[in-house]
Amino acid sequence: ILAVLIGLSIGALGGYFGRGLLQKKSYAAAQSEAAQILEDVADERRAIIIEGKEEALKFRTDAEAEIRERRSEVQRTEQRIANRQENVERRATNLERRERKLSDKEKTVSELEHSLTELKAKRKQRLQEQLTKLEEIGQLSMSDARNELMYSAEQEIEHDLAIRYRDFEEQARAEANEKARNILALAIHRFAADVVSEATVTTVQLPSDDMKGRLIGREGRNIRAIEKATGVDLIIDDTPEAVTLSCFDPVRREIARLAVTNLVSDGRIHPARIEEMVGRSEKEVSELIWKSGEEAALEVGVRGLHPDIVRLLGRLKYRYSYGENVLQHSIEVAHLSSMIASEVGANVKVAMAGGLLHDLGKALSHEVEGPHAEIGADIASKHSVAKAVCTCIAEHHDDVMSSTEAFIVSAADAISAARPGSRRDTAENYIKRLQAWKKSGAHLTAWRSATLFRRAAKCA
Repeated sequence: ILAVLIGLSIGALGGYFGRGLLQKKSYAAAQSEAAQILEDVADERRAIIIEGKEEALKFRTDAEAEIRERRSEVQRTEQRIANRQENVERRATNLERRERKLSDKEKTVSELEHSLTELKAKRKQRLQEQLTKLEEIGQLSMSDARNELMYSAEQEIEHDLAIRYRDFEEQARAEANEKARNILALAIHRFAADVVSEATVTTVQLPSDDMKGRLIGREGRNIRAIEKATGVDLIIDDTPEAVTLSCFDPVRREIARLAVTNLVSDGRIHPARIEEMVGRSEKEVSELIWKSGEEAALEVGVRGLHPDIVRLLGRLKYRYSYGENVLQHSIEVAHLSSMIASEVGANVKVAMAGGLLHDLGKALSHEVEGPHAEIGADIASKHSVAKAVCTCIAEHHDDVMSSTEAFIVSAADAISAARPGSRRDTAENYIKRLQAWKKSGAHLTAWRSATLFRRAAKCA
């Protein structure tokens, strides 16, 4: 027990002294840490003070710079104000000087007006006295003298105008002939197209003469079937290896040509096959007609035509007049009309459309009675073609035209038909046609010139 007590006492004393040592060490560490914290606080305080001084210095520098800028701006403003005041004073001085000059001029003007009024009164009095003396001497009143003077002046002016108008008309006629020749020659030179000439009777070549018997058929049933289906006369004569198709309608003749050609190539010739081939040929020709009409309209540049008009235009591909292809002739007339219209200042679009459609009635001339010009104009008017274009179609063969464009289409039609080789005719008739279209062209320019001079004379 005693040993235990002694041990406990020694342990208690050791723990006390150890605890004290630990407390001393902790206290020393706390003092050291506190001193470090105080030192850090002092450093941070010094940094804050330095930063504050730098910011204050920067603020002071910026403020001084702004103050200097404002002072300079104030000085500039003061200088501008001073300049403006000086200008205002100078203008005021000038205005005062001008006012003095104006007042002096007003006084001078008033004095001149007063003098002028007095002079007018004196002059009027002298004139009245002179008129009175003249009436007494000449025994003629003022109104009678004025009427006599006006009458003589009118007579002289009318005589001078008549002489001037006659000179202008002769000069215009002389210049019109030369100008018309130049315009027509230029149009012919600019448009050079190949001549398309073909016979109206179509011939189909055969591989051999044996094919003629097959086309005739037993007791002529094949030839009767062909003629019935196509409406064309099939002529089989002694011509070797060829048959002839004859018909007034060129479209039917083309359908018959395609059908006979296909039958000869196929070799199977009997009534049922003939009807089939004819139906196929009709569709093919219908497509070709539409394509030809559309290509012609696109080539010339005429747009907005009704489909029926385009189809009738394509039918002209198979129409020949005096051996000349009517569709090619219409395209040529359209080009020539546009060139002439551009030279004389007429409506180019109307002339071009009128030239393209001027022979539209020939597509139905075998079906409808009457002149092709009237037929074409009626068809065009029914399908909403412009009235000016219908006039060109209706009047292109008349002696008197109601518009410049109609005269141009007629002249272009004559030029196209008069080209060498376009129609089967003699050299003498060709020369006569050349002289005719020269006169027509000269008349066109002379007519326009005379119209202008008549308007000028009327205004005068």
